[in-house]
Amino acid sequence: MISSLTWIRKGAAQQVPDRFQLTDQEYARIAGQIGAEVDEARLGLAEAESAAAAGGEGEGADVMMVDEGEEAKPKAEKMNQDDELAEYNLDNYDEEEDEGEKDIPIFGNVKGLTYHGSNAEDPYVVVKDEEDEEEELEEMHIMPTDNLLLAAKTEDEISHLEVYVYEEEEDNVYVHHDIMLPSFPLCLEWLDFPVGRKMGKQERGNFVAIGTFDPEVEIWDLDTVDTVYPECILGGAPNPSRMGPAPIKKKKAGPARTSKNPNPERHVDAVMSIAWNKNHRHMIATGSADSTVKLWDLQKPETALRSFNVHKNKVQAVAWNGAEPTVLLTGGYDKKACVFDTRAPAGVVEWKLSADVECLKWDPFHPERFLASTEDGIVKAFDVRSATRDPLWTLHAHDAAVSALDVSPLLDGLIVTGSTDKQVKLWNVKEGKPSCLSSRDLGLGKVFATNFSADSPYILAVAGSKGKLLVWNMEDNAGVRKAFPPAQHTSAPATKRKEITTVESDDEEDEDEDEAEDAGLGMDEDGDEDAWEEEEDEDGDHV
Repeated sequence: MISSLTWIRKGAAQQVPDRFQLTDQEYARIAGQIGAEVDEARLGLAEAESAAAAGGEGEGADVMMVDEGEEAKPKAEKMNQDDELAEYNLDNYDEEEDEGEKDIPIFGNVKGLTYHGSNAEDPYVVVKDEEDEEEELEEMHIMPTDNLLLAAKTEDEISHLEVYVYEEEEDNVYVHHDIMLPSFPLCLEWLDFPVGRKMGKQERGNFVAIGTFDPEVEIWDLDTVDTVYPECILGGAPNPSRMGPAPIKKKKAGPARTSKNPNPERHVDAVMSIAWNKNHRHMIATGSADSTVKLWDLQKPETALRSFNVHKNKVQAVAWNGAEPTVLLTGGYDKKACVFDTRAPAGVVEWKLSADVECLKWDPFHPERFLASTEDGIVKAFDVRSATRDPLWTLHAHDAAVSALDVSPLLDGLIVTGSTDKQVKLWNVKEGKPSCLSSRDLGLGKVFATNFSADSPYILAVAGSKGKLLVWNMEDNAGVRKAFPPAQHTSAPATKRKEITTVESDDEEDEDEDEAEDAGLGMDEDGDEDAWEEEEDEDGDHV
């Protein structure tokens, strides 16, 4: 499944990525970062062993008495077996026979054997290592006109971040590289503030912050391939040697676990939401299952700058206001949304909702408004200036939880919703009167992520429980064209564009063709576009 998506604007990525090299300096950096985690694990193991020893002290004598009586018979049987096997001399089976102490070289029958330290030193190797590496990096070249698209994917209990390249002019999307993750990913947030090795060396970078079931936030460098460790970790494990014994929960069976008591310096439970401040680029806000919202300074990532307790349950969403960069919007499983200034968090404004919050979004064209989607399929819009706290409009968007919501950054009034009912819907919310422009089941299963492109007004990325990523070009959609005419925003393309662009393996394509033949449907010459229109989903509903 794909649990989260995010676009990266054109030109933000390095055209030729770097390749990770484990130098002595890099090894020392990684060892220093994981040292605290190792110390904490050792401390937890020692605590668990102490607890186990204390718990089993009283039972030791009785166990020994029973063992002595029961072991007598097996010992006698073992001695009889040893006598029968003695004739085979198995104890000396692997020892070589002495043949006069001859010195036999390893390659005794090979004359003139020359060893080279690398292929570059071997005159008989025509293709050098450097040439192979340069050719491989050339294939990974990212053009300034390409978008990157990040997907947090879990497959067969293995989680990783997939970095896609979307070539808009060719209607092509493919996996550029991926990054293995230690735990199930819940949220992604792109940022350009340099951290780790690149801090202070360049003005902007290309990084992603990832929240998982672990209480830490990992920040990875997207311009480096084959990397094995994040550049930065927000709220990493404390060093027990400096901070004293960490609170440990002891169990008679199983490993020791870190206490989930609230901690003002770091999260103690899963990180469910992340928001990067585009105005104050070194600041990040996070929401966690520990019911706290934390503010981080990327220049000092070890501990949180501030901690806010504005919710009484898990914090599902956080978002910075685009016009007021110190104002933060949060929503949680306590059925409320909160807005407050991080400089004065005492003045919190709350909105009661009908169910747990799924998504929160500020309106980029009307910064005083925000949208909230909830678990009961409702989307509401609010004005933070209103004294009554009543919604501007209420939309029953889906019959199940609205698990995905986005507001177009380029077309005023266009929003998209996705749900666990497998539907993706486009809405026109101009003038406070929402109307559905299009509703489709794209064959992605339960929809968990829908994101508009920041560069192209009619490009939308969608993903869900089936683990497939799909890019939907809405320019030829009748409902969208009527409400938002393309002539007002873009020139007409010279050739007809593909409506659906996705990545499929050869096996998946063969399966699709077999299913189409069985159903009496033909694949068109251009690929899957016509098949999308007539394909039936698992429930028998037409797309």
